[in-house]
Amino acid sequence: MENLWDDAKASKCTSDLEMRVYTSNLLGQSDELVLHGGGNTSVKSMVEGEEILFVKGSGWNLVDIKAEGFAPVKMATLLDMARRNELSDTDMVSEQKAAMIDKSAPNPSVEAILHAIIPFKVVDHTHADAIVTISNSKNGVRLIEEVFPNFLIIPYVMPGFILAQKIYEMIQGDFDWGNCEGIILHNHGIFTFDDDAKKSYDKMIEAVSKAEVFLEKNAPIVFEEIEAQDFDLDDLKIDKFMHINQTPLALHYASQDNLRTMVTRGVLTPEHIIRTKRVPLVLEDDEVTEALKHFKVAYEAYFSAYKKDEIMLDTNPKYAVIKDFGVVSFGKTQKEADVINDVVSHTMLAVLRADKLGGYKSISIPNSFAMEYWELEQAKVKKLHEKT
Repeated sequence: MENLWDDAKASKCTSDLEMRVYTSNLLGQSDELVLHGGGNTSVKSMVEGEEILFVKGSGWNLVDIKAEGFAPVKMATLLDMARRNELSDTDMVSEQKAAMIDKSAPNPSVEAILHAIIPFKVVDHTHADAIVTISNSKNGVRLIEEVFPNFLIIPYVMPGFILAQKIYEMIQGDFDWGNCEGIILHNHGIFTFDDDAKKSYDKMIEAVSKAEVFLEKNAPIVFEEIEAQDFDLDDLKIDKFMHINQTPLALHYASQDNLRTMVTRGVLTPEHIIRTKRVPLVLEDDEVTEALKHFKVAYEAYFSAYKKDEIMLDTNPKYAVIKDFGVVSFGKTQKEADVINDVVSHTMLAVLRADKLGGYKSISIPNSFAMEYWELEQAKVKKLHEKT
């Protein structure tokens, strides 16, 4: 992975926050690190004698985040929250908002508490494809330990307060931060950190590069030339807009044996499920109307199996894998369809590579449901229902 650091540009940064913006933009320039709102960054700085965490705000992308995109939250409040035994994510968001020194700033990242308890000035978090590809293999636990022996490695835990609480417990006592090169969250992503912004960024690039080299050696992918078969897209009336993907990657993916089993093993990183659902519509020799009916029935069964008081989301698929034709993503706007295609494209390559490491394995179905119906997302859905 290319290191994009530019001394001339960095020298123009005159404050902690300006440097934080610069290195965040660097991370955001690589789709292999973050996609469409993924990842988060922070910097700890003193403001009028009080330590403040400036953390990426909700709704911003790292590639073009500006100073106003960072939420300034009181460190004392975040550290107090970390010591709690329990805290709903809704209450966490509310309390973090109340602890901001600028109430007009965006809501802080749900990982703000985790950023606060890492005792370094600068913290970088990405969902790096190479890291998650290794992690999302059936041998991922062993392989991650072998490739990253000096990292704190965390089994999959739901993002937000639960994750922060888990790590807070693990770093108590005599935990040696001096020998900790970073944190890897299984099936989720990676954190690097330092008191110097460049060093934290360099650590991220070095770690991801190490994972990329490992994959090139142990999971190379060669795309054979495949001619796409005909398929009548007029039968697919899911949403108004589509993105049709017939790249060598998509054709290779859609031509696999046991296609249905292969492509329905879950998302690459948890947050993707909000955009793509857990599985796609799969069309082999199926009649489209019947296949859609079965997809919806299966989705309703999935919802019924795990629901508590949630409101069911749209039962339509977000994308389809069509045997020997390619992949089609659906959206209410062209941008939405394009974004889903981006996410699916990264997932396809990861699945193919993880299979070469022993088999692809995402988070469990119950964990998938928990993420898809996360209370923070459900709060938005319930507000929309109240207005109608």
